[in-house]
Amino acid sequence: MPTVTFTLNGTETTASYEPGMHFLEVLREECGVTTVKDGCSPQGFCGCCTILVDGRPALACLKKPEQVAGTRVTTLEGLPEATRKLIAESFVREGGVQCGYCVPGIAMRTASLLDAGRAHDPEAVENALSAHLCRCTGYARVEKGILAAGEAARAGAPAPAAHGEGVGDGAPRYRGQEMVLGAKEFVGDMKVPGMLHAAVVLSPHPRAAFHGVDASAALAAPGVVRVLTAADVPGERYVGLVTRDWPVFVAPGEETRCLGDVLAVVVADTQFRARQAAKLVRVEAEELPPVTSPEEALAPGAPKLHPGGNLLDVCSFSRGDVDAALSASAHVVSKRFTTQRIEHAFLEPEGCLAVPLPGGGLKVYSQGQGVHDDQLQIAAVLGLPREAVEVELVTNGGAFGGKEDLSVQGQTALAAFLLRAPVRLVLTREQSILLHPKRHPLTMDYTVGCDAEGRLTAVRARIVGDTGAYASVGAKVLERAAGHSCGPYYVPAVDVEAKTVYTNNLVCGAMRGFGVNQAAFAIEGCLDILAERVGLDGYDVRERNVLDPGKPFATGQLMDESCGVRRTLEAVRDVYRSAKVAGIACGIKNTGIGNGMQDVGRVRILVGEGGRLEIQTGYTEMGQGLHTIVRQVVAGETGLPAGSMTVRTVSHLAVLCGMTTASRATALASTAACFAARELKAALATSPVEALAGKEFRGEYVVDFTVKPGTDVPNPVTHMTFGYATQVVILDDDGRLAKVVAAHDVGRAMNPDFCRAQIEGALHMGLGYALSEDLPVHGGRPDSTLLRDLGILKAKEMPEVEVILIEVPDKVGAYGAKGVGEIGLVPTAAAVQGALHAFDGKRRFSLPMTDAPAAAPSVPRRRRARTEEAAAGS
Repeated sequence: MPTVTFTLNGTETTASYEPGMHFLEVLREECGVTTVKDGCSPQGFCGCCTILVDGRPALACLKKPEQVAGTRVTTLEGLPEATRKLIAESFVREGGVQCGYCVPGIAMRTASLLDAGRAHDPEAVENALSAHLCRCTGYARVEKGILAAGEAARAGAPAPAAHGEGVGDGAPRYRGQEMVLGAKEFVGDMKVPGMLHAAVVLSPHPRAAFHGVDASAALAAPGVVRVLTAADVPGERYVGLVTRDWPVFVAPGEETRCLGDVLAVVVADTQFRARQAAKLVRVEAEELPPVTSPEEALAPGAPKLHPGGNLLDVCSFSRGDVDAALSASAHVVSKRFTTQRIEHAFLEPEGCLAVPLPGGGLKVYSQGQGVHDDQLQIAAVLGLPREAVEVELVTNGGAFGGKEDLSVQGQTALAAFLLRAPVRLVLTREQSILLHPKRHPLTMDYTVGCDAEGRLTAVRARIVGDTGAYASVGAKVLERAAGHSCGPYYVPAVDVEAKTVYTNNLVCGAMRGFGVNQAAFAIEGCLDILAERVGLDGYDVRERNVLDPGKPFATGQLMDESCGVRRTLEAVRDVYRSAKVAGIACGIKNTGIGNGMQDVGRVRILVGEGGRLEIQTGYTEMGQGLHTIVRQVVAGETGLPAGSMTVRTVSHLAVLCGMTTASRATALASTAACFAARELKAALATSPVEALAGKEFRGEYVVDFTVKPGTDVPNPVTHMTFGYATQVVILDDDGRLAKVVAAHDVGRAMNPDFCRAQIEGALHMGLGYALSEDLPVHGGRPDSTLLRDLGILKAKEMPEVEVILIEVPDKVGAYGAKGVGEIGLVPTAAAVQGALHAFDGKRRFSLPMTDAPAAAPSVPRRRRARTEEAAAGS
């Protein structure tokens, strides 16, 4: 093999590499430097692999090994310790780290700015961040972290941060400094002795008659150990969170249903060799015409994509006489709204590591959103009892709903189980985009009436969602869209139906907002039209219609005293009224799955030697700060120092919680942690913590009082609680984004800094959703699998953001916390639409609104050209 010699962090290094490798692979695989992350290689767009080459920032995935010969290469390990400490402390203090995957690359960029004496310059910082993506923060806190480091470098040393440790304090992120410096391992960074590597072979066609694979060339490739197919699965081959219709391998004689179908897995001695060999597997299949729209799927004579047909689910409910209410209405509007398919674009591609255990079981390291669901499905695939599979979360690099479903955990576990050797499988960015579920594109037909004073009288909504090839949680997404179809408004008469339809497009499932932001775009748009007809502004029409205690939500659930939507509306009145060009929208989002399903929080506290505590939960830490918050709860309730506590997410049945979804983890886990901590506190009354070594304390909180929409009971409680928001989007004189003001009722701000950071990140995603983000699919194939073509906003495109936290505590849970992870983008697109109408008088009914001046910088040039061409021809 060829070699390259360079100076790595001050040490002359000679590394061998295989032809075709890029330098990031050399650093990670050959040199063992995993602080340099791989988010999109070799696309060179995310910035995660930023290094210094001869003192200048460079992307390792765009460098060929021979290009660094004789150069000085610096990674985070090679920075002066004082610089490392300065950057890490500044980022943690300013909240510039959430999931932690993008930050090591940004930290290297910060080091370069510090060397140039420009880290204190806002313009220089904003320009530098154009080379980076961050999907969690919305960039503002990252910018603050860099600027703080720059100011501290000029002044001498950063001022010590004053953080409390209890509930309501701004405690620093648990293991935050490790994240900034790349020292906290993600799945793709983990290595164990004897570890093999795996790579997937995906379907070349959205729909095809699959006959099998010819793996002979792959098996003859260097380092290849085995090629696995459907025939190797000893247990159940189909998995799924709700409906088990998704094969871990498609078998010969079956049809492929989308480009994300796994046909084979290649196992080799290195990741590079596994991926190269996977390209040699020849797929034998006969391409068939794909079904690419719900209309086509529901048409008579359409091919049946699943045994039960193409209609996965229908959710419907009604109350009151909608026809009579519309007939009596002073104003009625009927409009069709459409929304697009969206890619999550979490920075860490999916990965899994499975390690055989003595006795035939497995330890699986997952980055999924539900260790217990992973455990159950993996055990079923292997034909093992649940207890034989242990799953531990490795804190993941962003998820936003996209890591709820089993992705590669089943195939990785199978390889380790059959080979009795550790196996790690990490997807490429292109494979990730093809495999995991997306945000649903919805078509929503709304008819909405109001009286002469602008009070809503009736809503009729017909919603159709393209759920793609497999069920995922698609039916639940459409159920949620239906349940939130009236937004946070009182409507006397409601008639709603939502259909979930299979196609051969990429799978759609959970994504931040879970169908609610789509419905919000529709109902808020109708409200704006009605306001104009009545002669009201955006504030007044909402003030007349928002829910108050005692009024029913769309599903009929009566609001209680914790309904804070009116408080959020009042908080932005003056901002909206004083702005020259602005739009306003309100939002409501369930906390907890509800709809007849249990919501459970469980926490276990183990006391170790020396009084150290291990806090265990079943919920996933994915950047929202859950692990930090449960430490705050235990520290606040017991008085013990947070520094004596570690937190793990494990599949032990003592902490069986279910999926980390529906903005519920903080509300439920904090309550369970409170109960466990109070048990520990009672024990501390008679014994010092050191004397409790070996004991455990458990807390449990179960919500089992919800019902499905449409249940005929006097007060159909469909969700344990809700979060509420009102947002104002302000444009400048050129119609571009100037400022967003977001007022949110969070119930109780468990960590106010984290609350604001979550909302800021959601706003970034919501603005992209409104203006530029899209994953166009034609013929079942995405137009592009490049991150640069997704239309994600960069730092320079983000406006000023102001978050107003309002606390109307809920009656549910120990602290009254409401979810904030999703509500942050529920009203955003509607507020942007209102602002654009105020600017140019044009109503917009489809997302993304790429014709808007505010969208121009972020819309990929290819897509913008298509939009302009279509507009010219209309």
